[in-house]
Amino acid sequence: MSAEKEHGSRHDGPNYRGPEQASPYGLSRLAPAIELVDVARQIQAADLSIGNVAAAKLRLIAEQIRMLQAQAQTVLGEAQRAAELHRATCRFYKRIGQVYHLYLRESGERYFSMLSPEEWGAALRDSWEGSYRLESDMSWTAAEQVEARDTEDAQLMRLLQR
Repeated sequence: MSAEKEHGSRHDGPNYRGPEQASPYGLSRLAPAIELVDVARQIQAADLSIGNVAAAKLRLIAEQIRMLQAQAQTVLGEAQRAAELHRATCRFYKRIGQVYHLYLRESGERYFSMLSPEEWGAALRDSWEGSYRLESDMSWTAAEQVEARDTEDAQLMRLLQR
């Protein structure tokens, strides 16, 4: 038997020879004893913390996915509405920035007119569906939202000019 084993040494392997701060055990007699239970407790706490952080990140990703899905639904709805409006009968060349008025005939045909319901007056036989401005990206803005869109576009232009 070696001299170490006779004196009750716990370690059978070679002693650690690296830098002190990386030592897997205390190098000084004054260092606290590191027990296996303490190491297991530390590992358990780390696992719990890592699990909580991962769960929080996954919740954030799930929330972002829901927001992106809602935005995708909005975009698809706007695209469908724009396509429907472009398919409405129109007997004139549509110009960007102009407001057009959508009407519905009894036959179910939708058509655009340059005349508003007020301009038609008593001669209006068809039902008015709404007024829309044609935008440069070929989308449509409802007449009641034109001012808000113009304000937003102006703010964006100011930001871009900085």
